[in-house]
This record gives sequence, C-alpha cells and structure tokens, in this order.
Amino acid sequence: MNTLRRRSLNAALAALPFVWTGTRAQPAAPRRATPSQTEGPFYPVAFPKDSDYDLLRNGALNYTRGQPAWVEGTVSDLQGKPLAGAQVEIWQCDEAGHYHHPGDSGKADPAFQGYGRVTVGTDGGYRFRTIRPVAYSGRSPHIHVKVRMGSRELLTTQMYVAGDPGNARDFVWRNLPPEARESVTVQFANGSDGQNARFPIVVAL
Repeated sequence: MNTLRRRSLNAALAALPFVWTGTRAQPAAPRRATPSQTEGPFYPVAFPKDSDYDLLRNGALNYTRGQPAWVEGTVSDLQGKPLAGAQVEIWQCDEAGHYHHPGDSGKADPAFQGYGRVTVGTDGGYRFRTIRPVAYSGRSPHIHVKVRMGSRELLTTQMYVAGDPGNARDFVWRNLPPEARESVTVQFANGSDGQNARFPIVVAL
C-alpha cells in the first residue's frame, strides 16, 4: 500500500464514530458499615467452658425452651472482602429473660449456654444455633454481637427482630437513624430445623 492510500485510509477510520464494544469493570460501591451499639450490662464476666456455636447445648445439658433458631451471616469489610479469621461472639438472655451474669437475678437456666463464639472462615461465614430472642424488662428482643480480630475489637452491636412491636419502644433501637435500624433488624423465618435469620455484618476497619 503506498503512502497516499495509507493516509487516506487512516483519515477515513479517524472520521468514523467511536463505538465501545467491551465492558469496563466498575469498582464495587462501598458498603454501609453495621452500626455500633452499646455492649450492655450483661457481657460475660467469665466465659463459660462451653462457648461453641450451639447455645442450646451447655455441656451435657440440652435447652428445650423457646423457639430454636439458626442465626448466620457473613463478616466483611466495606469493600465486601471476607474477614477470614475474625471471631464472632453472641450473647443473649434465655426464654425467661435472664442472662448468665452476676448483674442479673441469677435465675438463668443452666441448660442455656447464653454465649457463643465462632471463627469466621475464608468465605466470611458464621453460624449459631440458639433461640429466637425474647423481650425482657425495658428491652425488645435482641441478640448482642461482637466481632474481634485477634486482640482487637472491631465492632459491638445488637441484632433485632423485624416486625416486633417492642422495637419502637426500645430506646437503643429507637436512637438509631432509620437506615441503621434497617441494617440491624432481621427477619426470622420458619424452616425445617426451626427458625432462620440472616445477619450480614460489615466492619469499617
């Protein structure tokens, strides 16, 4: 191809409208961090010997009161990266509204473990077997949640039951902005092995 023809072809191509035929990957939008909430007065003074994922079995004792439930989810950072190796802790009252804590009345059922701790896997997943939370004096049903990475505490929050009439009267839930309330309020749905709730946790590192 001679120089004149090459210049003419280049000029013609330059005059054509540009059409993008590929797809450029867009960065994922940052997620909203799960809001921090008060630890409350009943975080364990001493951890129970049985501190695993199953709060319905405390040593050799089986807890048969309340509505059995699975609470599960993932722990990730603001970009959606799983926080593998983090620890998730939960603690809550038994079906009668009592905690295993010296500050409570001391009437907690010994069969209810009341506290559990699991280590997050590479996929960020965690899972606990417990009961659907119940109300006690001054509070709507909730489960306390803490996330740690080694000795560092990343988040302390609380998880609530969607649609519970006590939420609007609960001073801790009520003091959250509406969008923050939504992120800590979850549905409990009936399943073949009890109720199931999914609570994704997003941590701002």
